[in-house]
Amino acid sequence: MRTFLILVCSVVLACSAGAAQNDNKSKKQAQKNRQVQSTQHARPAAAPKKVTPKRYQPASTRASYQKAKPRPGDNQVYQSRSNVKTAKKSSEQGTARNAQAAQYVTPKAKPARPGVNDHVYQSRSNVKTAKKSSQQIDAQNAQGGRYATSATYNKKTKQWKGNTASAAAFQSNKKYKAQRFNLASNTRPTKFASVRFQQNRRIQGSQYWQGKNYWAFRNYRPVWHDRSWWHSHYNRVVFVYGGWYYWNAGWWYPAWGYAPNSYYAYDGPIYAYNSLPPDQVVANVQAALQADGYYQGEVDGLLGPLTREAIAGYQRDNGLYETAAIDQPTLESLGMS
Repeated sequence: MRTFLILVCSVVLACSAGAAQNDNKSKKQAQKNRQVQSTQHARPAAAPKKVTPKRYQPASTRASYQKAKPRPGDNQVYQSRSNVKTAKKSSEQGTARNAQAAQYVTPKAKPARPGVNDHVYQSRSNVKTAKKSSQQIDAQNAQGGRYATSATYNKKTKQWKGNTASAAAFQSNKKYKAQRFNLASNTRPTKFASVRFQQNRRIQGSQYWQGKNYWAFRNYRPVWHDRSWWHSHYNRVVFVYGGWYYWNAGWWYPAWGYAPNSYYAYDGPIYAYNSLPPDQVVANVQAALQADGYYQGEVDGLLGPLTREAIAGYQRDNGLYETAAIDQPTLESLGMS
């Protein structure tokens, strides 16, 4: 019996020892497997990235960081860069649209088919028309500004006020060749009534006509003298249409009192164009205004109401003082220089 117990104990001890050995062997194998697996999947650790202090970071690094997460105080830089990129993108898109539109619409060609790209064509046509009109208006304003600077037109008096028109500044591309007309200037006219003598009369509106080209209108006062006085003071006196005119410093004036019952269709100065007598000056102006469509009457050399009305209309349309008379700026505008 004792022997049997000893054998049983021996067997139990042997089994326990074998189980312990197997358990140790399993643990060692599992540990070894884990080490191998860890070796196979492990990656070399990256070197630590050198972080530059924020105040010394390059602009590119700051921009990328600010774009990802703006910091308080850096909003202005971020927004500035964002605006630049947006503007660049918009410019590129606009260039692409213009290039695409240019492929289908030419400046002078109409759409190939009705209804195709009509709105694009009309838009471009309107832009060109507006640009052309703007240029024409600017040119007209510039031209008017040279002859009628700071001028205002009074509809009641039909005069320009505050104008600074000057023949020295006036230039015209027109060229008019002076002519000699066959006029019946030795006879007394009957179609227009003669104007009356009014001593010390002033020409209406002349106080507003500035510049040396209008001094004759500003200073004109009708005076009455006999024939001998006129000859003693002026060496050139001519007879035209029943009246006598004296020449003074480039202007013709009516010589009131030179002869009884003298006839004058107009009481005022007439610019002595090309050294012609008064009737020939008026006739040339009438011919020039006829060519421009302002005068529809007869070329008779009389400065009557119809001729004066035509002169005033031309002056008004060309930015000149509305003298309704023959002056140097008007003649130069007509090409009579």
